[in-house]
Amino acid sequence: MTNTKAFFPDFEIIGVLCYCRQGYAGQMSDELSAYFAQSAIPGYPKFTKSAGFACFYFRQSQTLKTISKQVQFTELMFARQLVFLVAHPVHLSGEDRVSEVVSVLPESEQALQTCVVEVPDTEEGKHLSKFSRKFAVPLRQAMRDKGLLYRRKFNKPITGLCWHILLSQNDKALLGISLPHNRSDHEQGIHRLKMPQDAPSRSTLKLEEAIYTFIPKSDQADLFREGYRAVDLGACPGGWTYQLVKRGVQVAAIDNGKMQAQLMATGLVEYYAVDGFKYRPLHGSVQWLVCDMIEQPQRVTNLMLDWLLVGDARHAIFNLKLPMQNRYATMTECLNLLRYGLKDAGISFSLQAKHLYHNRDEVTVCILRSGDL
Repeated sequence: MTNTKAFFPDFEIIGVLCYCRQGYAGQMSDELSAYFAQSAIPGYPKFTKSAGFACFYFRQSQTLKTISKQVQFTELMFARQLVFLVAHPVHLSGEDRVSEVVSVLPESEQALQTCVVEVPDTEEGKHLSKFSRKFAVPLRQAMRDKGLLYRRKFNKPITGLCWHILLSQNDKALLGISLPHNRSDHEQGIHRLKMPQDAPSRSTLKLEEAIYTFIPKSDQADLFREGYRAVDLGACPGGWTYQLVKRGVQVAAIDNGKMQAQLMATGLVEYYAVDGFKYRPLHGSVQWLVCDMIEQPQRVTNLMLDWLLVGDARHAIFNLKLPMQNRYATMTECLNLLRYGLKDAGISFSLQAKHLYHNRDEVTVCILRSGDL
């Protein structure tokens, strides 16, 4: 079999496509514009306000190998998926849509592993989803016949080098490619999780998705283990505490509300009816600080930073509520405060921030001190 790690198609890339939550295309566009301005790559954004995606087109095309090193999916806060565009949008006539797509895809020395036909996470996208599933079958076959796609079928829809065909409208498609380790491995960039029957609230999915997104699977057992201690600020009724407890972590749950009785019966939770902005650990520092309080993002940012600077917590996962206006600018301000504050204190760390699928109007931030991964 071909060594897929060594194979890197020499495609010309005209821009990038990022999927996002419906209504956040403007924020995604702002982020892409700022991101490429920092990289000194001239171009322009293009989006529709109600769409679930945004594009950034380069003034001059870039090689896939070069641009993929300059754009990192983990650094894009509002992006659910990162796709490198290989062609301008294709307008589908309806007579032979498969041939219209295949005819504009660039050829490479070797076939790519997988291909997904996707739709935006919008109301319009829902209407297109049935067609996209039917369209995918003949499209993949035509791509195999032309040598664009492996004949072997893989267990996961997105594996190796993957073609992405985004049906943005009934008669319009965006075409691109995603790369391993620089994307989401979930279709539409959506990590769909099943709600545990015994969880106290749906907010538990926010922390579960954050753990899967920010922490490599191989490291999760080491970072969440029996005997570790955590503090959950704004814990009630216990959605985030639930995720920690099921991993064997002892939790101090801080809130003025009521915790789920089933969680309290585990013996791993201590409850304190205390203001989350005033509580500090009673028995020394903890491994984890988690927080999903409904407060101004700047106020939560300062609280998280203070915990980390004084050493009351080693790692943190927390939500920052998005304001009604200037969402990207506000998040950038908060993240810079965290980065510069920790850096100035001489703390070695990694920081990621994502507008996760199970979030609504909030961004989840994960800060890990170096040396534990």
